[in-house]
Amino acid sequence: MAKRFFAVNQISFSKNDFPPEGTTHNKALHLTVKCDGYYVKRVMLDGGSRVDICPLSTLQRMEIGTERIRPNNVCMCAFDDIKRDTIGEIDMILTIGPMDFEVTFKVLDMDTSYNFLLGRPWIHAAGAVPSTLH
Repeated sequence: MAKRFFAVNQISFSKNDFPPEGTTHNKALHLTVKCDGYYVKRVMLDGGSRVDICPLSTLQRMEIGTERIRPNNVCMCAFDDIKRDTIGEIDMILTIGPMDFEVTFKVLDMDTSYNFLLGRPWIHAAGAVPSTLH
C-alpha cells in the first residue's frame, strides 16, 4: 500500500521542464505575488536565507507607512558581508497562487535586486520545495 501511495503522490520533472539553457543556467528563482492590493514582481526564493526580507524601497513604492514597522534589534550580514541593522519588522499577507501566507519580514534600507526575499521561514511554513534547476 505504501508503494502505491508514493507512486501517486510524487513530484517529478523531466528534461522538458529545464529552461532553454538546460542544467547550466545560474538563474535565481523568482515569483510574482499579491500583497496589499499590489502585484509584486521579482520576489526571490532563497533557501540559503534564514530570514524573509523586505527592502524599505518596496514598502515606499507600495505606499505602506513606516508606522506599521515594529522596531527590533536585529543586525544582519548581507550578501556583501557588510553588517546592517534592520529598521524593524513588518507582518504582511502575501497571496501566492490560491493561498494566503502571513509573512514577518525584516525591513532593510538597502538596494537589492529583489522586491521581497522569501527565505527558509516562508519556505518551511508553506511546505514548499523550490527547485532552482527547474
